[in-house]
Amino acid sequence: MALGALLVGLSALTGCGGDQAPKGADATAVQRVLDQRAHAVVTNDGPAYRATGSAEPGLLDDLSEVPLGSWTYKLTHLKRSGTRATATAELRYRVDGYDKAPVVAQRRLTLGHGDDGWYVTADRPAAKAGEQLWEQGPVTAVKGTHSLVLGVGKPRSELRSYAKLADEAVPSLERSWGKDWARRIVVLVPESLEEMGELLGAPAAGYQGIAAVTTGEAGGPKTAPADRVILNPEAYGVLGEVGKQVVLTHETAHVATRRATSAATPLWLSEGYADWAGYRESDRTPAQAAPELRSAVQGGDAPAELPDDKDFGFSGDSARLARAYESGWLACRMIADRWGEAKLNAFYAAVGGRGERAGAVEGALQRVLGMDERDFVTQWRAYVRAELGS
Repeated sequence: MALGALLVGLSALTGCGGDQAPKGADATAVQRVLDQRAHAVVTNDGPAYRATGSAEPGLLDDLSEVPLGSWTYKLTHLKRSGTRATATAELRYRVDGYDKAPVVAQRRLTLGHGDDGWYVTADRPAAKAGEQLWEQGPVTAVKGTHSLVLGVGKPRSELRSYAKLADEAVPSLERSWGKDWARRIVVLVPESLEEMGELLGAPAAGYQGIAAVTTGEAGGPKTAPADRVILNPEAYGVLGEVGKQVVLTHETAHVATRRATSAATPLWLSEGYADWAGYRESDRTPAQAAPELRSAVQGGDAPAELPDDKDFGFSGDSARLARAYESGWLACRMIADRWGEAKLNAFYAAVGGRGERAGAVEGALQRVLGMDERDFVTQWRAYVRAELGS
């Protein structure tokens, strides 16, 4: 089973702004209603919220435990037809204490017009956008020392156990990567795999063997919204305590390294580093942590090259996916073993700092480790056989 994945620039939870706001009397009036609606959400004012329309009548209750710092709408498109209208808008919200900038979610609205003006009749995710967690039911929130866990349909005791694991993961990344990152994580726990897919705006089947994913924009600024770690309750739930800790530490590594990750970073490095961080303080041996790769090596089918990005695709070939993760992990483990953890961090940053894929790994290997890529692959192949061949 693969531990998790970093989804870069995921539109399911966040999106990019920039659309010109529509103009005219109708647009001004609709924006005013959306402003009133947003203010009612932030202030938890039920009567004021209901006065703006019938859409999502239980929203305030479902959001009641979420520590919102802000909630606004920006109207981006409006089309009127008589007493009805359809609109798109950017919902911008910020979780207080975690988001340094608002999360942006694309919404599709329908509105009606009566004697008192415009009112909202439906507020749904726009096409290809994901749901928000509170659209799946009342959210239970558990705050840890370094974490916020938000869940739907899960007992508070279960969410509290996840917060404890997350609180152990953050200091672990401080010890391996350093402290130049937010050092807080937000964990979302949907009720089922299907609901996980709805959050991601993608078919759930593609995540069946993935215990968790992390959303966020690679290379984003310090002011970016906090990454969201989304657990697959089915795959994550069957793991033992050590496995759960490894997964959350893996995902926390993606959060910590996000600003040093770019289009130049191959997945074998980003996922391999996250696995290395996840296993770093566990007692798992290579044979235990890399069973698929070990089976291939002992069957005379040791890999000849580092995995390509396409090997990390959620294609349904779980063995191939596992071998890709395990290969990247052993590459990063070899660097830490032979050159030290500081060199591994420097290599990771050097690759991501190039900004484009061509020559990024080769250049970083020369500058940080003093070798070319061919020699590195040769050493990695020998390391894999030495660790997994017996």
